[in-house]
Amino acid sequence: MCTARSGIPDHCSCAVMAHDLAHADNNHMYTLYGIKTCDTVKKARKWLDQQQLAYRFHDYRNDGLDSQLLRHFASRLDWEKMLNRRSTSWRQLSATDKSGMDEEKALQLMMQHPTLIKRPILDTGDKLILGFSSDAYQILL
Repeated sequence: MCTARSGIPDHCSCAVMAHDLAHADNNHMYTLYGIKTCDTVKKARKWLDQQQLAYRFHDYRNDGLDSQLLRHFASRLDWEKMLNRRSTSWRQLSATDKSGMDEEKALQLMMQHPTLIKRPILDTGDKLILGFSSDAYQILL
């Protein structure tokens, strides 16, 4: 749930965490991370296209996912919000896999099953936006 501090309406379901990476290029192209068959990713891509915002799409299945990228996300986003407990993949995990969840275990599971990562993640160059809400994107982009 978004907070009032973020300036995003309370009804938005996405999480936003700004990070302080220095970018020499102010014309940084956005990168949208996700899985192309995900309905929420499709909505985000359609919204970005309608706004004529340049972005690169990184599909976890086709382009891969490495631990460095996943740890980059986790260092700036709450790993508990990144872990998609509503996914079919989560429901298919064993009780053992689901028990004793901590950040390290969650990251290992997300590496093994990228569908456990809440989608999409939009990297704007100075912030990461987790999930999609047209209201939030409109305010933040």
